[in-house]
Amino acid sequence: MSGEFIYESYGQAEELRVKKTSSGRLEKGLKRILVIAVIILSAQFVWFFCISPCIPFSTVELKGFPGFDGKDILSYAGIGENASFATVNTANAERLLAGHYLVESASVVKRFPDRISIFLQPRKAVAQSLALIHDRQVPVYFDKNGIVFQIGTEVPGLSNAGLENLPVLSGIVIAEPSLGMRLPAVLLPLLDELAAILSGSPALMAAVSEIQIKRKPYGSYDLVLYPQYHPVRVRLGDSITEETLRYVMLVLDVFEKRGSWPVEIDFRSGMSSYTIKEVPSVE
Repeated sequence: MSGEFIYESYGQAEELRVKKTSSGRLEKGLKRILVIAVIILSAQFVWFFCISPCIPFSTVELKGFPGFDGKDILSYAGIGENASFATVNTANAERLLAGHYLVESASVVKRFPDRISIFLQPRKAVAQSLALIHDRQVPVYFDKNGIVFQIGTEVPGLSNAGLENLPVLSGIVIAEPSLGMRLPAVLLPLLDELAAILSGSPALMAAVSEIQIKRKPYGSYDLVLYPQYHPVRVRLGDSITEETLRYVMLVLDVFEKRGSWPVEIDFRSGMSSYTIKEVPSVE
């Protein structure tokens, strides 16, 4: 019995040693796999978050407009050939682009890790004025913010589409006009109203040849409209809307059917009433 007892104990010890050896090899294998996985993931992390953003953009999407596109946009935004996700400050690039006299607004969007998109909104003329340059009258165009962004009609790269239908804003003096200069702030409400009419009813705005600003004391002013196709002037207050303009054109059509024209029609008392200045009779 004693021999059998010793024999069984020896067999169990042998079996335990085999199991421990197999378990140890498996544990070492798993550790190696884990170490390799950590190394691979660390390398991918370093590449994706540290190296990749420093590589120059592989895709550059630009949405410009005639007169300001391609390399000019990137140069003005301060984005060079070696610019990358890590080096471009989008807020600063947008500020630089928005400072260009042709740009109304700019949006710069980075897409990780190596893409960038730039979208520009060009300025749109709402009126024009005439300035004397080298003894010649030259049209000067400005947008709803009062920014002068085009001087003359023959400007390389810029489209003149729609400029011919813009009213002439007279009664203001633009001495030595330059690109990027601003009109007086008192005119901004008027320019914003003209932009709204042009956006909603460009054909209605095209029926006005000239809008004269008649200055009044304390900085206010009246507007005098000269229709494109009617030999009469129309006096308004300091505001012009699409509704007012439609009513003016309706009244002008009535006079055209009558076949007689007054010198001036005054709408300052409101849309429902107006006064007429007749042509003085000649004795």
